[in-house]
Parts: sequence; C-alpha cells; structure tokens
Amino acid sequence: MSPAEPQTPFEEPSTAFAPAIDAHTHLFPERLTAAIRRSLSAETDWEFSSPTTRSEIEAVLRAAGVEAYVALPYAHKAGIARELNDWLLARAADSELLVPFATVHPDDEDVAALARDAFERGARGLKIHCPVQECRPADPRLEPALEVAAEYDRPITYHGGTAPMFEDAEYVGAEAFAELLDSYPDVRVCCAHMGAYEVDRFLEFAREYETVYLDTTFAMSTSAEETMGFDPSTITDETLVELSESIMYGSDFPNIPYPYRNERAGLLARELPRETMRDLFYRTATDYLGVDPVDSELEFETA
Repeated sequence: MSPAEPQTPFEEPSTAFAPAIDAHTHLFPERLTAAIRRSLSAETDWEFSSPTTRSEIEAVLRAAGVEAYVALPYAHKAGIARELNDWLLARAADSELLVPFATVHPDDEDVAALARDAFERGARGLKIHCPVQECRPADPRLEPALEVAAEYDRPITYHGGTAPMFEDAEYVGAEAFAELLDSYPDVRVCCAHMGAYEVDRFLEFAREYETVYLDTTFAMSTSAEETMGFDPSTITDETLVELSESIMYGSDFPNIPYPYRNERAGLLARELPRETMRDLFYRTATDYLGVDPVDSELEFETA
C-alpha cells in the first residue's frame, strides 16, 4: 500500500456535511500516539501522515466543517487511565471543539471512582477498547464503572466488533455485545466501525434497542475495502435512511492511513435525503451525547 496522502487543512466544506460532529477521533500524548501507530503498522501495511497535535488536528477538522469532535482515550494497561483522562480533560479546557470521553482499565483498583471523577470534571462518556484492554463489553471488572455511567446518564463507546484485525479475539463480536445489552438495556452504547465484521447483527441490535448506536468509522470510508476488507456498499441507502437516528459519523482521525475526506466522501456520494444526512453527520451524535444543539452551537451540561 502506498504512503498515506499528506493532510491539508484547506478542504472545502460540503454543505451536506457541515456542520458536522465527528463522534470517533483520538487525541493522545505524542509518545503514546507514536506507540499506537507503530503497533498498528506492525499488524497491517498502514502508513500514517496525519497530524497528531490538538491544534493541527482541529485545523483539519474545522476546515472540513466539523463543529465538534469526540476524543476517545483508552488505557492499554492498568494504572494509566487517570493520567490519560486528566491529560485529555486539560486539552478540552483549551478547545472550543473537543468533546472528551474518559477511560478505565478493567484491572484498575477502583473503576467506579475513575469514571465518577472524570464525569464530574466534564467527560461526556466512556471509551472501552475490548480487544486492546482484553475485556468483554460487560466484563464484571467493568461493572462498577458501567453503573456510574448509568447513574450519570453517560454513553459508552466500545470497540466491540471483530474488525479490522480481531476476528479471533474472545472479547469482541455480536454475542459478547449482546451480554452488555441484556445487562444494561437503558445505557446508551455505541459499537464502533458499524459492528464490522458482523454488521447485520449489529444493525439488528440498533433496530431492537433505542439505546444502541453505531458509528461509520473506517467501515464506510472510500478506503474500507483496501484497509479492512469491508465493502461499504453492502450497507444500503435504505438501511441508512431507516436507521439514521442510530448511526453517526466517525473517522478515527488522525489514526487513519488515508486522507480525512475519504471518511465522508462515500456517504456524501450516495445523495441521501437531507434529513438523513443531518442525522448521520450531526443530530444522531447530539442524541448520543445527550446534548441540545442550540443556534448551531453545542451546549454541554456538566454533571
């Protein structure tokens, strides 16, 4: 695969896209970002050229028409979640666009206290990366944090599907996600990457549960077949219209091995109804986040 095209902050916003919320991005300290990219490159043939500092990331997103972006941290080992949460919350305090989530690790001593502290200080939800953190979505070790999320009415975004490299992992997949839905049917939860590679099962979850969301990250990009062996056209326009209140735009930016515009180009090319576009690129994310869009500006209520 050829090196990723360098990013430019000078993309012309599409009126069908903007204003948009990117519900799935990442912002980590530089050393951790570099380590994550090395790990991904070792598992794939991906190469990265996107900027990694907050100001550079926001220049690309803002130029594309993104009004707010959700930054999803995840702790790959016990004992670092609080530091990661603190670091991200500090960056969010200096940003007009950044919507911070928090993370916990299943082996942390007090996951409930970690989640509660982060929510009290402005985190809008939790991020759990099941294969990296080696836990199922409803892992008993996570239950105290999930209870706090329910108490604060905060959503939880999971990497809960088998894509792009976790088909043999015991921690992910539709059956594991069903355990979560059985235990926490009232908590808003999102499975990233459209639930790939079990998309049909996860679409059924979205039909059955009002609290289940999916994000388009990676799976609906114009590079999906090349990078993860998934054909976005298998998800029909009719499905996107039907489930537009459960599906929201996400990108994984900046940890994507292709230009940012590839994430939205395929969706925009479908010429979906404008109401569907507004759901996919904006309104569904506000529902998921529990935010009221007022005069095109998002207002985030603190806990």
